Amino acid sequence: MPAINARYRHTNLVARDWRRLAKFYADVLGCTPRPPERRYAGEWVGRVTAIPGASLEGIHLLLPGGGEGGPTLEIFQYDPEAEAPAPALNRPGFAHLAFAVDDVPAALEAVLAGGGSQHGALHTMAVPGAGEITLVYAADPEGNVIELQQWTAVEKGAGV
Repeated sequence: MPAINARYRHTNLVARDWRRLAKFYADVLGCTPRPPERRYAGEWVGRVTAIPGASLEGIHLLLPGGGEGGPTLEIFQYDPEAEAPAPALNRPGFAHLAFAVDDVPAALEAVLAGGGSQHGALHTMAVPGAGEITLVYAADPEGNVIELQQWTAVEKGAGV
């Protein structure tokens, strides 16, 4: 079967407080709000989402590094809101959002100052054929897992 002509557009993140979460991603990780704010309600929303009576609101944030027409992080808040299990890196399905940063420890401090939390130990390792990566898993203020990573090229012959 031939592949369809597809282009990546956005990832949706459902929030408890979409304004607070959008501010975190803009202030800490450099995402840019992409107006307009969205508010959807009506019978059609229930049909499309299979959640009768649902309404939602939120905004798209342009992800850093993707250019003006790049993909966005769509942050929506639903009414009614369903309870969700705590995020886990080893649960099948989407596990985390990854951001390349210039300084992983400084980025982690910014996440913590912005109301996020650390989710694992900071680690640096060689990746044969690719270079060296420094990374740490953290979480945004609502507990969604974020990977902060920095790649460093390793010189040829350096044993990687």
